[in-house]
Amino acid sequence: MTALLLGSISTVADTSEIQRDAFNRAFAQHGLDWEWGQEEYRGLLQGNGGKDRVADYARERGEDVDAAAVHATKSELFQAALAEADIAPRDGVVETIRQAQEAGTKVALVTTTSRDNIDALARALAAHVDLSALDLVVDATQVETSKPDPAAYRYALEQLGEEPGACVAIEDNVGGIQAANAAGVPSVAFPNENTAGHDFSGAAGRLEQLTLVDLQEYLDAS
Repeated sequence: MTALLLGSISTVADTSEIQRDAFNRAFAQHGLDWEWGQEEYRGLLQGNGGKDRVADYARERGEDVDAAAVHATKSELFQAALAEADIAPRDGVVETIRQAQEAGTKVALVTTTSRDNIDALARALAAHVDLSALDLVVDATQVETSKPDPAAYRYALEQLGEEPGACVAIEDNVGGIQAANAAGVPSVAFPNENTAGHDFSGAAGRLEQLTLVDLQEYLDAS
């Protein structure tokens, strides 16, 4: 394994419920009578992109909504919530990053979220892990299309100078698995609280706790 590619901020720390709450508070601020319960939100997470998720939801309800404005408010609320939240890295993440770096394996965060969201996560986790020490961090400003398009992974591979078949992508959602696979990168599912029930049959494997040994085994088997 030459590179370990973490596919979203929720592969580092499970922020899914913080994000759902931020969506609901953004809806209220924009005068929308929407409220995404956990079960409904779990279904909505089968598609990628928060702004698109809002736009699609409005379209299905026949409502005219400024999805970009709603999503911008959601992002501000999410970042503020992270600053106050008591969150920790997911099981095995810190150890896996450390072991990979000690072994000379490159480690990257390959997302299509905003840089502000990544920076907010980095501040929230500063006592546990230094995201600035990663070899690469990809955000929405560096690619034109979001996942499940493979652009983010192709960009990461180019920047890292690595071949896709020698890397492993860790993803917490189906769209991310599709993006990695389309880029030729073996993918391992690491579901969060709200994606645990999704169909990850497209992944090479599934982990509930991250370990470098397991990731290497999935790479060898792919």
